[in-house]
Amino acid sequence: MSKATASLETRKKLLDAALHVMRLRGYSATTVDDICNAAGVTKGSFFHHFDSKEALGLAAAEHFASMADRIFGDAPYRKLPDPLDRVLGYIDFRVAILQGEICDYTCLLGTFVQELYDSHPAIRAACEKHMKDHIDGITKDVAAAKKQYAPKAPWSAQSLAFYIQAVLQGSFVYAKATQGSNVAIESLSHLRRYVRMLFKK
Repeated sequence: MSKATASLETRKKLLDAALHVMRLRGYSATTVDDICNAAGVTKGSFFHHFDSKEALGLAAAEHFASMADRIFGDAPYRKLPDPLDRVLGYIDFRVAILQGEICDYTCLLGTFVQELYDSHPAIRAACEKHMKDHIDGITKDVAAAKKQYAPKAPWSAQSLAFYIQAVLQGSFVYAKATQGSNVAIESLSHLRRYVRMLFKK
């Protein structure tokens, strides 16, 4: 293995560890030592790749967003021809991936924003950008569905896409509060029914 390849693998280990540990404990409660221990690398390796914990936080937000792009980009609902089916399929897919430990399915970006919106403006801004990019993708499908099934509806496609994400993020909060996914699943079921009611199909 070349040094360049080894370096890239070490960086990925650190980022993967950050995703897991920071979703579990939060940003403030996670130390550089925690990340190094979870990644199985030395602190020297950490500072070779990141100047600070905040630099890791910024990179972790981007790493999470890239991972989410791959997961949702390859999801089965993306291949559905009808835009409303894609919108509803997105919600169904979010329900389907509420599996495993809470820290495995909750959103790192939402976790960061709730904790760091005032104390770490650079991380907040990065999370806002990544969340907005994801919402933009949903908005395209909502806009197409609205044009086809509810062209005269008074609401905007973007506002509904933001609402979908607001329900999702709130569901994650309750998953943490109740230590389980049941409330989240029920909330998303209500969301699906509501979204379906907005369209005449």
